[in-house]
Amino acid sequence: MRTTGGAARHKKNKRILKQAKGNRGGRGNLLRTVKETNLRSGVYSFRDRKVRAREFRKLWITRLNAACRQRGRRYSEFIHALNTLGIELDRKSLSEMAIHDEAAFDVVFAKCEEFMKDQDSKRQSREAEEKKAREKAAAPA
Repeated sequence: MRTTGGAARHKKNKRILKQAKGNRGGRGNLLRTVKETNLRSGVYSFRDRKVRAREFRKLWITRLNAACRQRGRRYSEFIHALNTLGIELDRKSLSEMAIHDEAAFDVVFAKCEEFMKDQDSKRQSREAEEKKAREKAAAPA
């Protein structure tokens, strides 16, 4: 007597149909279109997880930029200072600190501010030296 995979096939099809629950028309009832729909939905899910991560990063950067601007600095300067000083806080936690725990954010920002002021003074002295060198080269002999 021939054995069939009836029970196993039924279980598999039931699982596939369960995944498509809530879809309209044949997309929720017909096995072939349900398989296509499930495949597409998986692709969309994968893509949109990446998009969601991207959008959250954008949000955190916007929040950090606003917090830095309130304190008189730019976001890029702040992040550069963090990286140079070796402060390994991610944008998500910094953003949450800026909103919910301003005192802690001010402590981190103060450390970065010292570094940024030092960088500013170095840049200004370098620019002054370059200006003197240009004036000296442009002066008639």
